[in-house]
Amino acid sequence: MEVVVPWYVVSGFGTHLKATRNTLVLQKNGKKEEIPLDQLDHLLLMGGHSLHTSVVNSLLRSGKAISFFEADGEPLGILRRFGDHPDEVLRNALQNAPSHSYALKLARAASISRIGVIEQCEEGREERLLYEGELEIIHQNLAELDNLVRVDEIRRVHRLITDMYYEILGRTVSPDLGFRRRTMRPYRDVVNSILSIGYGMLFGNVSLAVIGSGCDPDGGFLHRGKAGLVYDLAEPFKPAMIDRPALALVREGLDPGFYEIGAERCILSDELVGCLHRMFHDTIRQDVIDEQVLVLRNSLLGTCDFVVEKI
Repeated sequence: MEVVVPWYVVSGFGTHLKATRNTLVLQKNGKKEEIPLDQLDHLLLMGGHSLHTSVVNSLLRSGKAISFFEADGEPLGILRRFGDHPDEVLRNALQNAPSHSYALKLARAASISRIGVIEQCEEGREERLLYEGELEIIHQNLAELDNLVRVDEIRRVHRLITDMYYEILGRTVSPDLGFRRRTMRPYRDVVNSILSIGYGMLFGNVSLAVIGSGCDPDGGFLHRGKAGLVYDLAEPFKPAMIDRPALALVREGLDPGFYEIGAERCILSDELVGCLHRMFHDTIRQDVIDEQVLVLRNSLLGTCDFVVEKI
């Protein structure tokens, strides 16, 4: 069943937006789409478009919000009707939410998803991938999550499983690529560079949905600080939406002309970056992300329990 969310994203470039008192009208490349305003709480504009003042007037008059983003999903600003602060309810709900419960569910889901990728990588391999007892250690740590009473402890175990996961993934690609584990910027190997492209795109997609829902993107449970909630919600989706397709691409063999290992960082060619954008555009499931954010929003408002969507 298609998930209906109360926000709408206009991405890319060149869309002309107009509005009547009751309808949002979008035109691009000779195609026209009309959206009833009563089905819309938040309009999100990403990239470059032509915005008629009728859109601003109609949406603000009816209590809708308009948010603006760079083409890569970086938030720029938001317009609301003067005096409206509807996100305060969600902000307060987020601040008062049981952090332990949310952090535990997110960490469990991310760990289970990563175990699935490890097991898939192990299938059909001639050489042994895992060291003796390694997967058992990961499962033991996963089981330990349910017994932890502090969020800091959940974060510690989550980091341990994540670190082990990337070290195992490093054994699935050619040693010549120099990928041993997930590293910080600047990335000095092509695999980390590829993953960073995918994670950046996933971050943008999740950020759009979080802001569209009215949730505070900085109100994380597993991750603290700026965009903590965005990182939280992206975490369980990284293995399936980014890691699997990225590793499959790398294992097929990368043309050495597609990247250059410099003294300070790995530089990807425009051709490879374009290929990655197309690939991750197909593997990042915006419908799943939207549904997850909607579940979070409804759970904060007390209308449902929080669960992490499966892919």
